[in-house]
Amino acid sequence: MISDINQLRLQFPILGREIYSKPLVYFDNAATAQKPLSVIEMSSLLLEQTNGNVHRAPHRMANDCTSYYEGAREKVRAFLNASGTDEIIFTSGTTASINLIARSFSSKFLKSGDTILLSQAEHHSNIVPWQLVANELGLNIKVLPVDQSGRILSEKIDEYLDDSVKLISITHISNVTGLITPVKDICKKAQAKGVITVIDGAQGIVHSKVDVKDIGCDFYAFSAHKLYGPTGVGVLYGKRDLLEQMPPWMGGGDMIESVSFEKTEYAPLPLKFEAGTPNYAGVAAMGAALDFCNSLVENIHKHESDLIKAMKEGLSEIDGIKLFGGFENERIPLFSFTVDGAHASDIAILMDKMGIALRSGKLCAEPLVKHFGAESVVRASLLPYNTLEEVEIFISSLKRVVKMLLN
Repeated sequence: MISDINQLRLQFPILGREIYSKPLVYFDNAATAQKPLSVIEMSSLLLEQTNGNVHRAPHRMANDCTSYYEGAREKVRAFLNASGTDEIIFTSGTTASINLIARSFSSKFLKSGDTILLSQAEHHSNIVPWQLVANELGLNIKVLPVDQSGRILSEKIDEYLDDSVKLISITHISNVTGLITPVKDICKKAQAKGVITVIDGAQGIVHSKVDVKDIGCDFYAFSAHKLYGPTGVGVLYGKRDLLEQMPPWMGGGDMIESVSFEKTEYAPLPLKFEAGTPNYAGVAAMGAALDFCNSLVENIHKHESDLIKAMKEGLSEIDGIKLFGGFENERIPLFSFTVDGAHASDIAILMDKMGIALRSGKLCAEPLVKHFGAESVVRASLLPYNTLEEVEIFISSLKRVVKMLLN
């Protein structure tokens, strides 16, 4: 078990490198997290010693890969408290998971005139897939608004859940504001009206304990790379009864029971939705990432509260700053902001020269950024391996950069 921040940081070799002769301060974790040794070693193991395609050949290496692959599925099931491994579909990421639902669920259950409810705080990956199917099937899209701070007005959801709404797809935690959506309450209200619920958990899986039974959602999607795992791997949790009724969204090998030129019978869940050779090395490494997450004891997570407090205090000292999500709302350690008179990209570029990795731009959430009257923002996002000393470096460097840009 890992209980000390210094012990935690030793698990991440990349945190010891320098950028432009400065110690790396990695504050772009909402984009992708760094990888611990256990994940790196698992990736190397499958590439160096036991590489073989899953579910197919009878030889030892293929069987070993299959064991790692299906073992990771059980780890995901336990991590989410899903009822069975047949409810866990492996994809290439949150984006692919949401596209899978949008294509497969919509073609089976939605018809022209039905409505999909989104929120104003959604990532593009939870907007564009629904627009595509809406255009094809004649569906409507309604948008649950946010307030001035960017908080989703979940208390207004009853006003938006009219008889035409058949599905709501909403973020668990905003990648712009860091604000937490009361998804459990939303799911309860939606399901009381027979509305299907989809949760974009790209940020939620990282900063909260996700129990899909407790949340009560029908679908939950996330990416491994946000959670210390590799890129190109994701998960879609779905309730078994819905997944069984949904048609596959891709065809190919491994998702079939039998094939003829007249008819194809599909494999049972979960393989029905996993056509082709999967990223089995990545899935195995994701399993190692979940083991790593389970090794973190409670005080590691409490450290995030100290980081949030220090970041709020430091940012509040900077003249002309606008913090999206506000200083008062409860949030994860994610801070998007602008500074009057300074362009976001200029801030991020200069901070990079000081060894500090940040994100700038529209953050793949253009409607929400425009709601704030901004064209581009700076985002600093932290994980437990970040330190209070790094926060001090960040704040002092930001003050220096702002002074450079405004003088």
